[in-house]
Amino acid sequence: MKNSRTPKVAVVGSLNIDLVCHAMRRPDKGETIIGNAFDIFTGGKGFNQATAAARLGAEVTLVGSVGADPFGEMLLTATENEHIDSRFVRKRTDTGTGVATIVIEPDGDNSIIVVPRANMALTASDIDAAADAIADADVLLLQLETPVETSEHAAAIAKGSRKNGGTTVILNPAPAQPLPDSLLAHVDILTPNQSETELLSGMQINNEEGAHNAAEALRARMVDAATSVVVLTLGEQGALILTATASERIHAFPVEAVDTTGAGDAFCGALATALANGETLFSAIAFANAAGAAAVTVVGATPSMPTRAKVDLLRSQSH
Repeated sequence: MKNSRTPKVAVVGSLNIDLVCHAMRRPDKGETIIGNAFDIFTGGKGFNQATAAARLGAEVTLVGSVGADPFGEMLLTATENEHIDSRFVRKRTDTGTGVATIVIEPDGDNSIIVVPRANMALTASDIDAAADAIADADVLLLQLETPVETSEHAAAIAKGSRKNGGTTVILNPAPAQPLPDSLLAHVDILTPNQSETELLSGMQINNEEGAHNAAEALRARMVDAATSVVVLTLGEQGALILTATASERIHAFPVEAVDTTGAGDAFCGALATALANGETLFSAIAFANAAGAAAVTVVGATPSMPTRAKVDLLRSQSH
C-alpha cells in the first residue's frame, strides 16, 4: 500500500563536480586526442541519487562534505534548486570539493576518474549531527564514494531507529571495493552491478546461474537472511532480484542510450523513493528500471536524473 504522506529519503554520500569530455574514443596510454565537446555538471553518486529521489517526489536530506570553493558553492546552490535539505552538507576549509573527469564515447559508454577530496573527509561526527534525520527517514541510501566506516556508522543509526525494524538501508556498492561484514550486517538491500558483484563475491558471472550464486553469496552476509535482498543491476538486460524465497529477472525498458553515466544513480534514487512510498519490492524495482532507462537518454549525470512525469511516460509507452 502506498503512503499518503511524502516519502522520506536520507542520502549519505558524495558531492562532485563532473568535468565531461566527449570524444570519438578513449585515448590510449601516452596519447592525446581531440575531443568534440565539453561540459561541467554537478554530480557525485550521493548528490545524483538525492536529486533523483527529490525529482521523483521524495523529501530528501543529504549528508556530505564539500570544499569552501566555487565548486562547493555550485553544489550547494544546486541542492537548493532541487529542494534537497542540505543542512548536513559540511563546507570544509581543509580540502577542496570532489571532482570527476568523464570521457564519453559516441555510443554513450564512459570512463571516469574520481578525485574524492572533501568526500573522503566525511566523519562519524558529521553523521551524528544528522542522526535524527537519518532515524526519521523511511530509507537511508548509501554508496562508496565516502569512507566505508562513515557509511557503516550511518547504517547503524538507521537500523537502530525507533521504527519497526529500523530505517531501511540500501547500499549501492560503487565504486567497487571489498566491504566489511560489519557494514553488510546493517544493509537490507544491496544494488551492485555485475563487476561489483564479482569483486564483492569473488565469483565470476558467466550466466544466469553464476549471477544467482554470486548474489546469494552476498545476500548471506547481510542484515537478516530472511529479509535481505540483492538487486543485481544488468544495464540493458534489466535487474536480477534475489530474496530468501525468490529469484526473478525484471526486464529493462528499451531506449536509445546517449550517456550511461547516471543510470545507476537514477535507479537507486528511484528504488529508495518507491520503497519509502510503500511500494512492493518488485514494483519498486520496475519503477527503478524505468528511471535508469530514462537517465541514459540525457547527457550528464545530474541533468539525466528523471522527473516522475518522464518515468511515468516511459512506463506507459512500454505497455
